[in-house]
Amino acid sequence: QLQESGGGLVQAGDSLRLSCAASGRTFRSSAMAWFRQTPGNEREFVAAISWSGSSTLYTDSVKGRFTISRDNAKSTVYLQMNSLKPEDTAVYYCAGRSLYVSNDLPTRRNEYNSWGQGTQVTASS
Repeated sequence: QLQESGGGLVQAGDSLRLSCAASGRTFRSSAMAWFRQTPGNEREFVAAISWSGSSTLYTDSVKGRFTISRDNAKSTVYLQMNSLKPEDTAVYYCAGRSLYVSNDLPTRRNEYNSWGQGTQVTASS
């Protein structure tokens, strides 16, 4: 199971850090990712990180502003979001693909087999 936290309402230009705590024994061998979704739209890929943390991937719109990281000792993945823009407003979901140790990171929703409930992020202008 995955549980997100850290969402909230901020001003444009502010920062937030999302956390996703995982339960179970497969976190250390799982690729992890963040997706986001706005009403009426498809859930879109934001960032992913390999099981070891050595490989990361970002969608173009967040490169240079967001950073994904993980702490395998705490079974937690993070998304540091800086310089937030109104267009970053969405529900953010944590996702995991268990027993995946490739550095070729998946970016499609159906490539992940576990999901959190989501946390709302709102950046107001």
